[in-house]
Amino acid sequence: MRKKTTVPFLALTFLIAVVTWGICTIFGLFGFNIENASWLYIFVALCAFSPTIASYIVLKRKNEVNGIKEWLKTAFSFKCPLRFYLLVVMLIIVYYLPLAIITGLDEAKPFYMFFALIPLVLIGGGIEEIGWSYVLRPELNKKFGLILSSLIVGLIWAVWHIPVFLTQGRIESLSWFGLFTISCIGLSFALGAIMRITKNVFLCVLFHTMSNAVSGTLFEYSDSLFGTVLSSGLLIAVSIIVVFIFEKNVKRLSGK
Repeated sequence: MRKKTTVPFLALTFLIAVVTWGICTIFGLFGFNIENASWLYIFVALCAFSPTIASYIVLKRKNEVNGIKEWLKTAFSFKCPLRFYLLVVMLIIVYYLPLAIITGLDEAKPFYMFFALIPLVLIGGGIEEIGWSYVLRPELNKKFGLILSSLIVGLIWAVWHIPVFLTQGRIESLSWFGLFTISCIGLSFALGAIMRITKNVFLCVLFHTMSNAVSGTLFEYSDSLFGTVLSSGLLIAVSIIVVFIFEKNVKRLSGK
């Protein structure tokens, strides 16, 4: 049984994020930024990897993993039924198809850029799930259930991104944070459904990676409140329904 890891994981994740972005901010006051001081990327990377770093440290201290090899083996377990991979693809389509219809595609970027971007967004986003979905989500799901736990993780996820919005020169800093939070909540329900059904961390990593790749290549940046609310609401509804159907079938097959 998973030991209590929520508080130490969140504390360490936000401590790393606050300290690293604080360092970047301080250097920024003296005219240093990532454009004229590339070594600042070290602190940017530490902040981006804070959920992943916290995941290993907390699980190791709690004796949940014996070392990095076991930790990575669990986080990148590729072997699972094809239908689970199809679930990931389906949820991506559920979220982004309405946005594609409402906001349109970015015709300036060729389709193959989606595949070219995947390795980058895997490192720059997908591996966050080694923290959120490996450590945080299962414990909250067990205590609060799918709906409340997905809402909580979505809000935490959004708050963790605040430094990105405070960074000058980033396109995200121009966005309405409330809009981003709605998106985080919607995507959190999908990730919650994937983790609850498959018990596979890698599929959550894959969903996060594909989501970032789609949003980074196929769409123009848009502040469409209607599109975001519609896509997020639809994704929440589909995620809940999929989990309900799956668990009902499991009970039926087990004779309960």
